Amino acid sequence: MVRYQSKAGRWIIAATVLGSGMAAIDATVIGIALPTIGRQFHADLGTLQWVVTGYTLTLASLLLTAGSLGDRFGRKRVFMVGVLWFALASAACAVAQGTTQLIVTRVLQGIGGALLTPGSLAILEASFLEEDRSEAIGAWSGLGGVATAIGPFVGGYLIAAASWRWIFLINLPLGVAVLWMSSRHVPESRDPSVTGRIDVTGAILATVTLATLAYALIEGPSRGWSAPATVGALVAFALAALGFVMVEQRRPAPMLPLGMFTNRQFAVTNLVTLVVYAGLGGVLFLLPVVLQVVRHYSPLESGLALLPLTLVMLLLSARSGRLAASIGPRLQMGIGPIVVGAGLALLVRVPDHSSYVVGVLPGVLVLAFGLAITVAPLTSTALNSVSASHSGLASAVNNDVARIGSLVAVAILPALGGITGLSYLDPHLLAIGFQRAVFIAGSWCMVGGLVAAVGIRNPPATPESDAGPPDQPHLHCALEATPLGETAATASPSGPSGE
Repeated sequence: MVRYQSKAGRWIIAATVLGSGMAAIDATVIGIALPTIGRQFHADLGTLQWVVTGYTLTLASLLLTAGSLGDRFGRKRVFMVGVLWFALASAACAVAQGTTQLIVTRVLQGIGGALLTPGSLAILEASFLEEDRSEAIGAWSGLGGVATAIGPFVGGYLIAAASWRWIFLINLPLGVAVLWMSSRHVPESRDPSVTGRIDVTGAILATVTLATLAYALIEGPSRGWSAPATVGALVAFALAALGFVMVEQRRPAPMLPLGMFTNRQFAVTNLVTLVVYAGLGGVLFLLPVVLQVVRHYSPLESGLALLPLTLVMLLLSARSGRLAASIGPRLQMGIGPIVVGAGLALLVRVPDHSSYVVGVLPGVLVLAFGLAITVAPLTSTALNSVSASHSGLASAVNNDVARIGSLVAVAILPALGGITGLSYLDPHLLAIGFQRAVFIAGSWCMVGGLVAAVGIRNPPATPESDAGPPDQPHLHCALEATPLGETAATASPSGPSGE
């Protein structure tokens, strides 16, 4: 165990921040690059959807299993394997000569992301003394947020100055630096209490379930919902989902303990997470495309246009968490998603040829304020609704639910808005489809707010729940992931930890 202020502690924080920062930057810059990639490869919208969902598919499917691998075989070892895998897959993405190759390499990149994402937090939890752990994770969380904030700017600059391929190549020197720091300065740790077999069957069935669902939702609008390929994918999805539930119910050590969802507070919180991150993920997939195709922004300008979203989150998330701790989460979880929905609806003005301040910024700011209200109490509620010994697993599940929501929305929201095939290259058709899509996504979030208002309960006021200094940190992670509450920062999870 090391101290936060020690030289060893600073090296550990640097290694984990850079490692998780690789995945955070990649997640934020890919949307900025999509129009450029589409034009170069003459790709239709379905292909661009697979570029995004291919990565999210393997990341979401394997995130819980990867945490278990770290607990069993060594968190440092699995983290380093993930960093190396992610860097090599990034290099393969950078040299892709066609969309099929790019999608395959993005799928492989998601495996690396799943291996390194839970490991970065688990290393901090295992390496620092308990009294320094919150401060160390706070530094990791804040610096990770900075990485997310600069991602669109860096990505836009690289695309404009060189090529979209550089958004992947930048991961190579970062990966080398992380591997060097980890090998020399990060201690190894395991969970000696972990027993039983790894739930490989559950991981495979989860991957098949998400893959067949994504295929049906992406390809259905163009191939036809009655086409044999679409029907076959839907049948495979139903069978794989049923198989996953049956396997997880019978496993002594399942990847996903389904019994957690019998807890009303936990189930409702994750339902709200699903719809809010679905609305957010679907719109953030389309928004950079609209800014570049309809508004004729450069990649750099479209990245800068979204910067206020992350900055507001960084400034207000901790305050929002403290407020929820003092008044209970129900009010914020009821109001926040409705504000998020209003922000998404305000983005209907983006295609109008008005100034950035009039057409784009109002929606971005309202969306940011809504997320700041929602995100910290949302995840802290998921964590606090289970026992402290399961808080790490609850964090990982909540993180995974957010990614699944985004995956499904990226697959289906464009079609619901009427954007299919090559219509995304037509400014008029794209503008009309985007305006429909933001209203649909906004309605999802507003329904989520109503569900939270009805289903969430404030915990009873007790001396224990009211204890603690008013400035106790409520930590958050990158925008594309759910935040990390104080409980996860201080508890030793019995299951895989999530970012």
